[in-house]
Amino acid sequence: MLDRGLVEATIAAGLSKGADFAEVFVEDRSNVSAVLDDGRVEELTSGRDRGAGIRVIAGDTTGYAHTADLSPEGLRAAAVAAAAVAQERSSGVKAVAMKPSAPGATVVATYPEAVSKADKVALLRSADGAARAVSNSITQVSARYSDGRRRILVAN
Repeated sequence: MLDRGLVEATIAAGLSKGADFAEVFVEDRSNVSAVLDDGRVEELTSGRDRGAGIRVIAGDTTGYAHTADLSPEGLRAAAVAAAAVAQERSSGVKAVAMKPSAPGATVVATYPEAVSKADKVALLRSADGAARAVSNSITQVSARYSDGRRRILVAN
């Protein structure tokens, strides 16, 4: 997702003003959505979102900055901005209890991006046909398909 050296340089930039802790969170998310209404494709969309958040802690103060620019310059600028906020050391402390989570492993037979949009629409048409086959009294069918993939990197 990001080169290890770039992640380490970003963390170093966050720590450069004397912070106690710095963390990088990077996300790359893609999705596809299709809507079939009464046998017609009404919507077929896809998208991709990428970005990084940098959290820096100095004493009791946390600074955070987000960027969609994953270049070395963009990540460094976000880390420096987060460090500057953390160094302000404004008053006000809020304790938050957090539960640890451990995601379970999932085996994926076919990744959604490996399936063509035409095949996804064909699946909707199949659902439309199956619904109409139940009874002649079914006069309208709406079906929606949606998939997404999210990749995350957290480093500190």
